[in-house]
Amino acid sequence: MTTDSPATPARIRVAILFGGRSSEHSVSCVTAAGVLGAIDKDKYDVVPIGIAKNGQWVLAGEDIAGVSLAGGALPEIAAGERTVSLSHLGGGHQLVVSEAEQLPEQLGAVDVVFPLLHGPWGEDGTVQGLLELSDTRYVGAGVLASAIGMDKHFMKVVFEAAGLTVGPYVAVTDREWTVDPAKVRNRVAALGFPVFVKPARAGSSMGISKVDSLEELDAAIAEAREHDLKLVIEAGIVGREIEIAVLEGRGSDAPRVSLPGEIAMVDTDHAFYDFAAKYVQGDAATLSCPAQMPEADVARVRELAAAAFDAVGAEGLSRVDFFYTAAGELIINEINTMPGFTPSSMYPQMWEASGLSYPELIDELLQLALQRKVGLR
Repeated sequence: MTTDSPATPARIRVAILFGGRSSEHSVSCVTAAGVLGAIDKDKYDVVPIGIAKNGQWVLAGEDIAGVSLAGGALPEIAAGERTVSLSHLGGGHQLVVSEAEQLPEQLGAVDVVFPLLHGPWGEDGTVQGLLELSDTRYVGAGVLASAIGMDKHFMKVVFEAAGLTVGPYVAVTDREWTVDPAKVRNRVAALGFPVFVKPARAGSSMGISKVDSLEELDAAIAEAREHDLKLVIEAGIVGREIEIAVLEGRGSDAPRVSLPGEIAMVDTDHAFYDFAAKYVQGDAATLSCPAQMPEADVARVRELAAAAFDAVGAEGLSRVDFFYTAAGELIINEINTMPGFTPSSMYPQMWEASGLSYPELIDELLQLALQRKVGLR
């Protein structure tokens, strides 16, 4: 007599999107490498899809799992002859590969998309909108929350409306700088120096400069405008840099918050926590988690991080950054709806210190996305 063996459960099909058109293309590739190296392959059938800098979607090989920024190398997704698209076929969401003068090739259905994209055209609601239009489940914040989280100006407006303390700043549009740069200089001077000049819609400290005098301002603005014609210029704040990792709650549960982490610069060659300190020179900064703070302030910063997450309507994951002054004031700096997500990035490290491992975190984010309703919610 023979006994049929139980059927092996079908693996969940995950399309991982990475690369993209922004200046954070290479950072996204490294993020994808971390996830591909840690995701549970017995549970998830993973399809890596790279987005080239020209916007083309291409199939990426498993060798992406080995890329890094060590030594300053900048990995890049190359455009190719074969283009991947997400199509609604046969009642489901299918990946289709197209090539000139060839019949389209179907790669099968997709259950959920994990967009590991940083910066504009990926983290700002654009890809999220595409996925919403196709009724495809995906990890992370929706269209509006992604757009607010990407724009440092409107992010601050929302935080202020929610009653969170925001540091002094000025927003500068392209028209304002082009028509009356003297007026902009006067507004910035009123903040006092030093100030930090930032592209409004870039991340990973791209295009950011610390400015110690009015004479340095124009050059810093020119550098920031290489990344975005809209700028945010912030008054320098003396305080410790405290970060909180936020994870969406299950069902109607409140957001989950990690223990607070603190960034400390070790390499004095860096004036602030810039791109090289984050991704290239791994020992330039350290993260202490939990940060040494009075218990009451730990509770308060965790509460404020959850409030910031809710204020922008975030879903999935976010990292919320604060300045913690000597007087005990907590000033919110920003929310990042797709924070650095390599195993050594601050977001996973804070969850690791809070009892949730990197593979467990990846699994939880995918499960949250699978349980989320499509459409308006």
